[in-house]
Amino acid sequence: MDIADIATTEYIEVDVGTRMGKVRSTFENGNPKGLIVTNDGEYEGVLSEREVLQSHVEDDAKVAALTKPSRNDPVPQLDRHEDVRDAARKLVEGNARVAPVFENDQLWGVVSGDGILEAVLENLDAITVADVYTDDPVTLGEDDGIGKAINYLREHGISRLPVVNENGYLTGVVTTHDIADFVIRENDSTTTGDRVGDTQRMLDVPVYDIMNSPVETTSLEATAREAVEQMLESDYGGLVVTGDDDRTIDGVITKTDVLRALTYTEREHMDVQITNVSLLDTISRESIVQSIEDVSDKYAEMQVFHAHVRFHEHKEKLRGTPLIACQIRLRTSKGQVAGSGEGYGAENAFRVALDKLERNVLELKGVQSDEEYRGQLLRKLNEL
Repeated sequence: MDIADIATTEYIEVDVGTRMGKVRSTFENGNPKGLIVTNDGEYEGVLSEREVLQSHVEDDAKVAALTKPSRNDPVPQLDRHEDVRDAARKLVEGNARVAPVFENDQLWGVVSGDGILEAVLENLDAITVADVYTDDPVTLGEDDGIGKAINYLREHGISRLPVVNENGYLTGVVTTHDIADFVIRENDSTTTGDRVGDTQRMLDVPVYDIMNSPVETTSLEATAREAVEQMLESDYGGLVVTGDDDRTIDGVITKTDVLRALTYTEREHMDVQITNVSLLDTISRESIVQSIEDVSDKYAEMQVFHAHVRFHEHKEKLRGTPLIACQIRLRTSKGQVAGSGEGYGAENAFRVALDKLERNVLELKGVQSDEEYRGQLLRKLNEL
């Protein structure tokens, strides 16, 4: 299946000279997955709500300030006849919800993660939430400020944060859109006073005041199709996964998690995805894949289905080299295992994370995989 029948010519376009205040209002009023940015009619880039939220530009600044070629997470450009599996992979690795689609080097339309998921819904009965969800999610306390929420969203590259009370029970969820909506409303209502002081007070507002409650949840036993249908119906990017008690958090499943599952293949080499590939400096994608395979091969009794490597750049630098955080997460026949670390430059960060990953993998040694189930899952996905 290719994306020719999934891509659409209907999208919102803004010029690089558009005021950021207008862009913020567009996200508030229409909740688009992303905006196509053009310069005199020529494609320039895609602007997401997350980028707008995490930016520090004023409302009077122009869109051009956020579409510089040097920015991280460049959005992939897809061919109209791209394979749906490759399109899903590129959206995930580009950390994008929307990507431009070209035909004969001309902008034809856009494709979204939602569009891909809607097109493959019937295939998602083969996967359960337990197969693709993320365990041990980042959470917030009810009294934590919005500033802390923004930092968590930025550092972990996520779009939602479960909120727990003092007993650790789930009470709400805060998303990128919730924060953007609150900031826009507060900015619109500010007519007097010091702007810096107003901004600081906004960051101190407890997340309890803006969180969504009650929370949309799902279970580990639910199929990915059921979870996706629930997300699409409510226009949510993710759901909290709970146990027998709806107040206890087992993890989070997002549309991105399901898109990532669409890229699972029975290829000769391990399926590895890298987020923020633009941060790679002295290390290559091939080297990263080989290093993870080397760790996996040491423990052949443990089957690794998929690896996700994510890099994040901090503001701190040493002799011009940025401090990078790296997280490696493996989905194995035993469950998920991860390792994380920091270093100056992507290669140093990756080596620290890989060392931590190997120590954690040791704890999973001796596990036997369910090859029959894995084969059924992959054969179903390969029907796409």
